[in-house]
Amino acid sequence: MSACGSDDSSKSKDNDKIAGADTGSEASASPTASDPASAGRPKIELPSDLSYTFDWPKTGNEEKDAILADSEQSIKAVDLAIVNQDALDKAYLYYYEGEAAAGTQTFIEAYVKAKARVTGAYRFYDPVVNASGKDRGSLVYCEDQSKAYDMYLKTKKVNKTPASKNSYVLYNTQLRKNDEGVWVIEKILSQRASDKCQP
Repeated sequence: MSACGSDDSSKSKDNDKIAGADTGSEASASPTASDPASAGRPKIELPSDLSYTFDWPKTGNEEKDAILADSEQSIKAVDLAIVNQDALDKAYLYYYEGEAAAGTQTFIEAYVKAKARVTGAYRFYDPVVNASGKDRGSLVYCEDQSKAYDMYLKTKKVNKTPASKNSYVLYNTQLRKNDEGVWVIEKILSQRASDKCQP
C-alpha cells in the first residue's frame, strides 16, 4: 500500500502490504497560485516521520502550475486521512470527487481496517500536466515508494519491505476545476511496477 487513492486495474500487491491498499501517496505544502489555505482549502499537517519530495518544476503556465500545486495537496490529504484513520476525512474529500473519491475511500478503509498508517519518504517525479479549456486537466506522474512503509499503530512496528520494481508507481489523474477554482480529481488510475517509472 502506500497512500493515495486508485481505481487501479493492474494491482500487483506485495504479500506483506496491506490488502486492498495499493498505490502511491500525495503531498507537499507548496501553494497553488495563492496560499493553499486560501479558498477554504483544508490545512494539512502530517506527522514529522512523513516526508515528500516533488520533483516537478513550475511550468510557467498558471493553470498547469495550479494543477500541480493542488495535486500535491490532494496527495497529502489522502495520507492525512490515513493518519487520522478516517475514510471520510474532509481534507481528501475536498480534492476528490466521484469515481476517484470512491476508490480513494476504499484505499483508506484498508488502512483503517488494518489499524495502520504510512511512514517514511515519498518522491514524485516525471510529471506530464495538461490543461484544456477553462476547467479540464490531466496529470500523469511517477511515485517512488522505496523509502515509504506501513506502520501498525498498536505496536508502532514498521513493515520495512525491500525496494523492488513494485516500489515505483505510475499515476494518471483526470481533473476538473470547480466553482471555487480548485483542481479536483475525478478519476485516478495507477500502475504499480510501471516501466516508465523505474529508476
